[in-house]
Amino acid sequence: MKFSPPVVQTRIASPLGDIDLAVSDLGLAGLWFFDQRHRPAQLDDPKAWPRRDDHPVLRKTGVQLGEYFAGKRIRFDVPLDINGGTIFQQSVWHVLLKIPQGQTMSYGDISKQIGNPTAVRAVGSAVGRNPLSLIVPCHRVLGGDGTLTGYAGGLHRKTALLTLEGAAFLAQSL
Repeated sequence: MKFSPPVVQTRIASPLGDIDLAVSDLGLAGLWFFDQRHRPAQLDDPKAWPRRDDHPVLRKTGVQLGEYFAGKRIRFDVPLDINGGTIFQQSVWHVLLKIPQGQTMSYGDISKQIGNPTAVRAVGSAVGRNPLSLIVPCHRVLGGDGTLTGYAGGLHRKTALLTLEGAAFLAQSL
C-alpha cells in the first residue's frame, strides 16, 4: 500500500482492542486493530507517521467509532483516502462501502458487481488488505454459503461486529 504523505496517527481504545488510525491530507487512510494482519510498519515508527491525537479527522473518527460500538451509529461520515490501493482494490473497497449495516455479501457477489465474476480469489485478497477496517466494512463479507471466512482482524472480531450489527451468518463448524 502507498499512503499519501504526510500521514499522522493516533491510537484509541475499543471494546475489541486498541485501534490505530492514520490520516493523510485527503482523509482517513487507515484503521487497524493493534494486532491485525497487513498493518503497516509505519505505525510503529513515530518518525514515519507522527502521533497527532488532536487531528480533527482522527478525533471525529474516534467519536464516531464510540457511537458505533454503543449501537448509536450506522454510517460513518469522515473523509476517506483509499487511493493507496490498486485500481482493482479500490473497486472492491467501493463495493464494500455500499453494503448496509446488518447485511452481508459474498466474495462472488462482489466479483460480479465489479464486472469480473471469475476474480473471487482476487476479491478476497483485496478485502483482506482493506486499510480501513470497520469503516470500509470488510467484516460484512462472507463465504458463498453464508459462513464466516477470514478476517485480518481475527474471526472473533468479525463475529462480534456482525453480531453488533444484527447480521445473519453461519458460524464455522469445528
